[in-house]
Amino acid sequence: MRKILTLLFSFIFVTLSAQVYDPVKWETKVEKVGDNEFYLISTATIQKGWKLYSQSIPPNGPVPTTFEYKSGSDFQLVGKTEEEGTVVKHDAVFDMEIGFFYEKAVFKQRVKTTKKLTTATGSVEFMVCDDANCLPPDTVDLEFVFPNGDATTTPTENSGQQAGLVTSEENTQMQSAIPTSTDGLESAKKVEKKADKSDANQGVGNKGLWSIFIISFLSGFAALLTPCVFPMIPMTVSYFTKQSKSKAKGIKNAIIYGISIIVIYVLLGVVVTGIFGADALNALASSVLFNIVFFVILIFFAASFLGAFELTLPSSWSTKIDAQADRSGFVGIFFMALALAVVSFSCTGPIVGTLLVEAAQKGGIAPIIGMFGFSLAIALPFALFAAFPGWLNSLPKSGGWLNTVKVVLGFLELALAFKFLSNADLAVTGHWFEREMFIAVWVAVFGTLAFYLFGKIRLPHDSPIEKISVGRLSLGLLSLTFTIYMIPGLWGAPLNLISAFPPPQHYSESPYGVGYKKGVTSTQEATLPEGAHFFAPHDIITFDDYDKGLAYAKKVNKPVLIDFTGKTCVNCRKMEENVWTEPHVLEILKNEVVLVSLYVDDKRLLPESEVVESQIKPGKKLKYIGQKWSEFQTVRYKANSQPFYVLMNHDETNLVEPVGYTPDTEEYYNWLKSGLEAFKK
Repeated sequence: MRKILTLLFSFIFVTLSAQVYDPVKWETKVEKVGDNEFYLISTATIQKGWKLYSQSIPPNGPVPTTFEYKSGSDFQLVGKTEEEGTVVKHDAVFDMEIGFFYEKAVFKQRVKTTKKLTTATGSVEFMVCDDANCLPPDTVDLEFVFPNGDATTTPTENSGQQAGLVTSEENTQMQSAIPTSTDGLESAKKVEKKADKSDANQGVGNKGLWSIFIISFLSGFAALLTPCVFPMIPMTVSYFTKQSKSKAKGIKNAIIYGISIIVIYVLLGVVVTGIFGADALNALASSVLFNIVFFVILIFFAASFLGAFELTLPSSWSTKIDAQADRSGFVGIFFMALALAVVSFSCTGPIVGTLLVEAAQKGGIAPIIGMFGFSLAIALPFALFAAFPGWLNSLPKSGGWLNTVKVVLGFLELALAFKFLSNADLAVTGHWFEREMFIAVWVAVFGTLAFYLFGKIRLPHDSPIEKISVGRLSLGLLSLTFTIYMIPGLWGAPLNLISAFPPPQHYSESPYGVGYKKGVTSTQEATLPEGAHFFAPHDIITFDDYDKGLAYAKKVNKPVLIDFTGKTCVNCRKMEENVWTEPHVLEILKNEVVLVSLYVDDKRLLPESEVVESQIKPGKKLKYIGQKWSEFQTVRYKANSQPFYVLMNHDETNLVEPVGYTPDTEEYYNWLKSGLEAFKK
């Protein structure tokens, strides 16, 4: 029975992993909106389980959907292309919050015509993903038909020959893939469910909402332990319990006070979202300029927490609010809560500002959710201690430890600030804030924090320290341990614990590690065959041209390992960094096969002599090197997902069934050995 199930699963895997994906169809129409003004509307119908990416994408994410229109003297573009139905959720492939569409996407470009038109043309470059595959950019030509020059067109199911319709045929055959599941069977199990309409309206996925809520909630508790907020707890609770005629009345007033705090901060989140817009926040977060602005803002907040200056709102504000707080009833309680927000601004302001900056990266209603989580954490103690006033006796007394909490938060803000600076550098590929520099900054920040906690450094508002508490010592040891852990990263250690923060390993001054060079000599490089290079950091002889690689394999009598890969392929990098580095696998790749790596997203132009018409899309020219290899994979192997590995004989027949993403090292090694054994027969 086990053998039968194994064979069945193997058959399912081969069937699922070797296929051509075609999840998106495009249609166009023209809609009149005024005198000489029209909307050019492009509608994408997306297959269930797939998602089409938005026009605004954070740095280091997928390729955004991009429209180009061939405008001229006949018509001009009015504004930017609008999009409808964007959902912002956490994307497992790129490990970030990204905007995309389920099932259907509508894009509108307003244009103004100068004369009656029959057609307008353009193109769209786009990228789609499911849980198993991410298909990098394909370009589809668009045609917009103006019947009689001013009528609205209606799309019909045809090949784009009737009024206003352009459909995409085989629109993903030239795209590389970035699988996220371990094999075809897993992909069948993990195909993403369609988001319902409420998710689309919210604009943020459940996972993204929960992550920002939890971070904000914990930040609210951190704010409670600052010298501006903590002393207010017993004072406020005592006021409610003493001024109320009964215990129940005191509890009720404290609950209203807590709800008022939540309302005030949530309104702040609503204002931020309303001013910038749900999608605009995400677009701003992907901007180089705004990443630099966020860096400066967080440095400013960190300096405030460290004691350089106090952030305060105008004193007239608190005076007027205090006057209103003397009123009885709900209005008075609400203004008491507002007074707390104003008075504690010097401590809560930097935290709130940081949360809003982080929420800007999430987009959607994340600022509202963030402020709800933050204010809930602050409001809960007031309600709970009012209900159980005896608990106040268990609270620690105010003292210098509150300023210590504030300073620790300042160091954390300082460390976080450099993540935004790194994002800006990565976006422009400036290479002036590379991995080593980032890690060096963090080592300095957390090392200094450790010295501070051990009492070796005093800041402006610190009290003299006669002895270090157990809690402070423990936190200092934790900071010192973390600092020591990061130091090997300066010499190339992967630092998996913080892998989401520093730039990637390859974005480094020394990809091989500080003080190390290639494992090959200049003489070896000089004797490389034509079309070959050394694949860093493994120093495998690699070809990026199929014909040259095959010719060399025949010459040295070794099988060919075709590696269909992509520059943006996350799981390709995982295979190269985690599986190919294992000694027994690396030995085969270096000595027993000829590796041919074909990048299906290579945007270099083909020589004019090699530009040919697509076999899959008649009439479309293959202009880029990546398109050539993508079509080659699709036509020959009936697959367009990456990574995709083929072990091939000299007669170009497969030695073993091709495989995709195989993170299990032994499984991949056994696959290689099976191919080598077949080659020797």
